[in-house]
Amino acid sequence: MKLVTFSRNGVTHLGALHSRNGAEVVVDLSAALPAEFAADMVTFLAAGEPARQRAQAALTSAPAYPRSEVKILAPIPRPGKIICIGLNYSDHAAETGQAIPTYPVVFAKYNNTVIAHGDAIVLPKGSSQVDYEAELGFVVGRRARYVSEADGLSYVAGYLPINDVSARDYQNRTSQWTMGKTFDTFAPMGPALVTADEIRDPHNLSIRLSIGTEVLQNSNTCNLIFSVPKLVAALSEVMTLEPGDIVSTGTPPGVGMARKPQRFLRPGDVVDITIEGLGTLSNPVVAEA
Repeated sequence: MKLVTFSRNGVTHLGALHSRNGAEVVVDLSAALPAEFAADMVTFLAAGEPARQRAQAALTSAPAYPRSEVKILAPIPRPGKIICIGLNYSDHAAETGQAIPTYPVVFAKYNNTVIAHGDAIVLPKGSSQVDYEAELGFVVGRRARYVSEADGLSYVAGYLPINDVSARDYQNRTSQWTMGKTFDTFAPMGPALVTADEIRDPHNLSIRLSIGTEVLQNSNTCNLIFSVPKLVAALSEVMTLEPGDIVSTGTPPGVGMARKPQRFLRPGDVVDITIEGLGTLSNPVVAEA
């Protein structure tokens, strides 16, 4: 399923993108499932396989709306954790002049950064070096602590495209990256959370970022240094992962900072991230008012 959070007439619903009679519609799972399953995306994920099965069965019969009649929000508008992995493609580490890590490089983003497909990335007044980073994100489906690598994938509810937008001038002011990563609007994600059963191998997905006709990143998740199950194992050794937590797995080469000449985001750009099987995340870029 392609799970979404959407707003209609000012009310937020859990839904799914589905095709009916050749047209894409947004199925209202909040109307079809009991509240203990479908109050919101995190509630749905925490309910596990029974909720997924009920939702799957409801796709053809539940109330549905044309996509044009609803506003698609970020799949998880306020995740408990947004955990990001740095330097997780060897060729990206090389282009930044840094050593290939032997242990995951971890940093965090916060809820203020989350925006949906179609929302605007806002270039802050204080930065002239706002960069793009196409990334595969995964969402935790059940509580995880001290999970083995062998069991790691069983804790993943699904996958989604993420743009780890970064203000490089702020990021490079200190050895800690937080300030450059956490401006408002710096974590576009979506449009949908594609459930794990639809993705045969998360480590063999093409990933591409373009701005207009410029293809700036073009790689495959087979090039990840630390796989999804390795990340689940490493993270759960330190912290308890909860349903709805999001992990962004790192970006391939081609970031604006490393290009010659450098290519940072500009007002009027539209950034498209396409990941095989997950769809396209598209966001316009505007200057801060």
